[in-house]
Amino acid sequence: MEPAANDDAHLVQETLAGSQVSFQLLVERYETRLFALARHYTRSQVEVEDIVQDSFLKAYRRLASFDHRSSFYTWLYRITVNTILDSLKRKGRSPVTSVEDPELLAQPAPVEGFAPSGNLEREEVAEVTRKVLEELPEIFRTVLILRELEGLAYQEIADTLGISIGTVESRLFRARGRFKEKLLALFPEFGEH
Repeated sequence: MEPAANDDAHLVQETLAGSQVSFQLLVERYETRLFALARHYTRSQVEVEDIVQDSFLKAYRRLASFDHRSSFYTWLYRITVNTILDSLKRKGRSPVTSVEDPELLAQPAPVEGFAPSGNLEREEVAEVTRKVLEELPEIFRTVLILRELEGLAYQEIADTLGISIGTVESRLFRARGRFKEKLLALFPEFGEH
């Protein structure tokens, strides 16, 4: 076990024993990453805050069911992804058409294999990436966000989504292909060499 995971397991045990301070330490450790994840799906800061707060509440209530087969963060991430998708469905919004992380505009992370030609500004690259991601079905969009924008390892994605690594690899392969197709359909200039 890596030190952070071991420390997380200790904090989980202390929380289950009644230490609210230990759970607060877990919240402080992971809130920034959960805020970033939620912002991939909505521009509304209020919605982002609600999603993150709801995710931590669910995690706290379900803490006794955490079985340590995956890391605490992966377990928490899975709760957050499900909370995001549930929130979008409740509001009648499709996860396919929700929007990017505003921080993406400052530091875009282009999807692997899709470097633009020419000298597009960072904001333009982020906008292009956002528009293409909006066009993808949620099943592909989520794996791309988790891998390419959030930097999760294949096993973390598998644990987060409750699927096998083979399924993650397959979805990523298909998602990258769909991303490229949509990119070229929406922005044909990216196909010019």
